[in-house]
Amino acid sequence: MDAFRQPVKQRWAVWALPKTTLPAVIILLNAASVLKAEDDGMEELATEKEAEESHRQDSVNLLTFILLLTLTILTIWLFKHRRVRFLHETGLAMIYGLLVGVILRYGIPATSYHNKTPPSCSLKEGPVSTLLLNVSGKFFEYTLKGEINSREIHNVEQNDMLRKVTFDPEVFFNILLPPIIFHAGYSLKKRHFFRNLGSIITYAFLGTAISCFVIGNLMYGVVKLMQVVGQLTDKFYYTDCLFFGAIISATDPVTVLAIFNELHADVDLYALLFGESVMNDAVAIVLSSSIVAYQPSGANTHMFDAAAFFKSVGVFLGIFSGSFAMGAVTGVVTALVTKFTKLHCFPLLETALFFLMSWSTFLLAEACGFTGVVAVLFCGITQAHYTYNNLSEESTKRTKQLFEVLHFLAENFIFSYMGLALFTFQNHIFSPIFIVGAFIAIFIGRASNIYPLSFLLNLGRRHKIKGNFQHMMMFAGLRGAMAFALAIRDTATYARQMMFTTTLLIVFFTVWVFGGGTTPMLSWLHIRVGVDPDQDLQPCGDNFQSKTKQESAWLFRLWYTFDHNYMKPILTHSGPPLTTTLPSCCGPLARCLTSPQAYENHEQLRDHDSDLILNDGDLTLTYGDTAITANGASGGADAAGGSGWSVNGKRSGSTSEEALERELDSREQELLSRGTRLVFPIEDHV
Repeated sequence: MDAFRQPVKQRWAVWALPKTTLPAVIILLNAASVLKAEDDGMEELATEKEAEESHRQDSVNLLTFILLLTLTILTIWLFKHRRVRFLHETGLAMIYGLLVGVILRYGIPATSYHNKTPPSCSLKEGPVSTLLLNVSGKFFEYTLKGEINSREIHNVEQNDMLRKVTFDPEVFFNILLPPIIFHAGYSLKKRHFFRNLGSIITYAFLGTAISCFVIGNLMYGVVKLMQVVGQLTDKFYYTDCLFFGAIISATDPVTVLAIFNELHADVDLYALLFGESVMNDAVAIVLSSSIVAYQPSGANTHMFDAAAFFKSVGVFLGIFSGSFAMGAVTGVVTALVTKFTKLHCFPLLETALFFLMSWSTFLLAEACGFTGVVAVLFCGITQAHYTYNNLSEESTKRTKQLFEVLHFLAENFIFSYMGLALFTFQNHIFSPIFIVGAFIAIFIGRASNIYPLSFLLNLGRRHKIKGNFQHMMMFAGLRGAMAFALAIRDTATYARQMMFTTTLLIVFFTVWVFGGGTTPMLSWLHIRVGVDPDQDLQPCGDNFQSKTKQESAWLFRLWYTFDHNYMKPILTHSGPPLTTTLPSCCGPLARCLTSPQAYENHEQLRDHDSDLILNDGDLTLTYGDTAITANGASGGADAAGGSGWSVNGKRSGSTSEEALERELDSREQELLSRGTRLVFPIEDHV
């Protein structure tokens, strides 16, 4: 029978036998066909069984993560109930992930897959992702699962299980990161953010670049030290050090911000930290992409080359600006769709469209070669500023709650996975010199970012960034989800594997130690807590704090004029009708783009957050039914008292700042003596 399992050309020799043996040959051929069919059936059965086993294993892995999140949520409730603040939910998720990782790595007995020595072959190029094998005329496709540690070559079952709980890095970028980044932009407190816009941009762009190059150069010195003492076993280039500096410069003070929010810490400090972390993530990912794009011409591709450097700078500017434009355009398109359709009559469809348009921004940017993180961040800011005003009341609640839940689950999932990856990732490279050097480098890099830039910013800020604020910002430079996602995206080389291991340890240390020490640090630095976010707009004893144009970001005031008069009326139902702001020659277009609501209910549809900073630095406060407007420009007196104020929102002349404060106090006392209640129309929509 074995003769009939040989290649087909050997079977043709049977037909050369005498005719008398032909019936026997036919019987043998039929038997061979039956055996072949049985073999095929056995193979199909084995394949189905293997597929079923793989499906079951995948279900167990996902169930493990769901149980981790469930346990984390229950423990978070217990901590909140007991008012425990020394450990944040993210640190707790990491601890649970570590415990599960230990069980998976050491608690499951290893079983030998085969005792045979695996076949060896030599390839001129590196390992291919897909391999085609010709086995007896049948072609089989094999895909690369990853490298197996040589010490565990026979524990294939355990290796396969560990690989299954090691997610594809694209899962983080395409599924888990978008809701985290979008929520940061969508929940942005615009008033405090734009009031500190200049400082935030300085810390995010210039500060991240400084941190990247300081850390990169210090780590290059560490690599040279490792080379001298003989602890460097493979190539580690200067560009690798810069790449590490870029990814580890991405701060994620989620623990600190959560405690700030719970304790109601100073709103300006919160805005500086939150704004820096949001923008800093976007800058770090574009900066890392630019460093990867740095490719000098010639034989040595790791030496400095001016042309390659300027090309990388161009790549940075191009990717960032393109991603910014793509995110803003997607938000504008969504605003137009929700304005000129009656989707608000169907809240479910409206919410679904909002969700899909927002998520597709990330994927569209990645597909076009831009950065999805930057695109989805500015899409969230645009959606909050424009689209949110067009949504029905039910959809506004749904969208806020939907992305809040997705953000919570995705973030805790990532931190749980970090704990798991410390034991399930099979290519860790622990280098004590590199790890200690990295901790020192990020400390120096953070200090080189915060203190010099704060000094320069204070030269132009009216309200200075105080020393205790600077110390808190230095302390709060935690690393988190973005640094981890950038590090795990590429672990193919020796250098990237060492970076990933070190990044993981840095995240653990900063989340547990710095995150857990936030509350004592607030007390030690004497930073105010229990602060009302709108305290700067409310009377406090005999003093009344007001915001004039000098305290507002001039860039935002300039933008507000254009936004209030043109963008808001075009994209939303709020703002003045375009028929009053556009030239008369654009009358038909203005009437087409202006919604009926803009004529009917203009005052009630204003964006109160933005209206705090009016054209040319106006300040509008409302006392009951009386609106008082202060103008910073020079001019004459008005009917309200000859001091630069106008009643019921009508423009008038102005006074100096001191006279403005005195007039505000006198108007306050006068109106309060008449029994008029003080009302401030300040409400955060998002």
